[in-house]
Amino acid sequence: MTATISTQELIQSAEADLAYRFAEVDRVALANQRRVLEAFHSHRLCDEFFAEKTGYGRDDPARQAIDRIYASVFQCEKAAVRMQMVSGTHALACALFGNLKPGERLACLTGRPYDTLEEVIGIAGGGSGSLRAAGVDYLQGDVEPCLSGKANLRETLAPLVGPPTAVAYVQKSRGYACGRRALTNADIRKISNAIRELNPRCQVLVDNCYGEFVEPGEPTACGADLVAGSLIKNPGGGLALTGGYVAGRAELVDNALNRLTAPGIGGHMGLTYNQNRLVLQGLFLAPSVVAQALKGAMLFAGVFERLGFAVSPGPLEPRSDIIQCIRLGTPERLVAFCRALQRLSPVNAHVAPEPAAMPGYQEAIVMAGGTFIEGSTIELSADGPLREPYAVFVQGGLTYLHVKYALEELLKQAESGDRLFLNC
Repeated sequence: MTATISTQELIQSAEADLAYRFAEVDRVALANQRRVLEAFHSHRLCDEFFAEKTGYGRDDPARQAIDRIYASVFQCEKAAVRMQMVSGTHALACALFGNLKPGERLACLTGRPYDTLEEVIGIAGGGSGSLRAAGVDYLQGDVEPCLSGKANLRETLAPLVGPPTAVAYVQKSRGYACGRRALTNADIRKISNAIRELNPRCQVLVDNCYGEFVEPGEPTACGADLVAGSLIKNPGGGLALTGGYVAGRAELVDNALNRLTAPGIGGHMGLTYNQNRLVLQGLFLAPSVVAQALKGAMLFAGVFERLGFAVSPGPLEPRSDIIQCIRLGTPERLVAFCRALQRLSPVNAHVAPEPAAMPGYQEAIVMAGGTFIEGSTIELSADGPLREPYAVFVQGGLTYLHVKYALEELLKQAESGDRLFLNC
């Protein structure tokens, strides 16, 4: 922090530059809020759907109502929202195992997939229970240069999506990759259209984690055959306690449900564990909460860019996920940043995060996650793997006020000489 500008002035300057971008975020949030409310009205949501079922939960009308509402919100044939999906990775695994057979191929079109999916595919770990162990082949490519006009999309896709490729996997968010941008729905439409020309039998599966409600519409309205994600990220609105979803073409959703439960059972059973109201209320709040998180991410970007750190995306750049990457440059800064943010969390603020091995990740991860719901990354949180360039990935923020307060306090502590990320 320089002596010539105060914390307040730094933040006010960033906010002034971001004013028109904040207005754009509000316009998108309003469109998404309208779509959610219309889905509630269309399917005649009533408080009877908040009742609890027991046992098998066979053909639970409340669960069916939630599925129909999600399908309308995602503008697709069918959706399945399940508490039994323990994470976004689990939802994606159900989608992949349900829609790939031995001898077929999975092609990842956005470079190396997010860390936790590597063992599902079988490109990391021991391979037991992976797609590769089940006889599914794997190819990997990167279409991002095509989307920026540096390469031909059809020529890049042709060797990836031709037979025997049955599923083309697209990761919408940047994940832990500093060098790639999150894809937009317009990008996904281009990819999907090109794949259909090359191989109409190839299905497009989008990892939608962190991307829901950032744009006015979802990938299933823009050519994707199937999407999957987590309820403790964007669509849960900070209220859903657990769960995941798949949405898209009815046949593909049914195939994923057969892997979640069993063939013949599919989506006809499974308790909602009395979470119906929280899931629906969270969905109702999600467009607004995502808007708050986006504004917070832009503010972090604007301030840290002014402090001389490389940020991606830049504060004024278009966004299609809620993740903000800040390159800190050293492991000490990465750990110090997460510890500082943890101290400004509403829960477990007294706990100091330590880098540690995490299931599904190949390097030690340090995480600041003082959240009301464990692992909820729609709440203000930050994490990063201990590998170069030692970037921290900030996401979430139930309210812009919390994000702004946390940022102010981070900078004030650094200004007072505390050993934080700025001077490690």
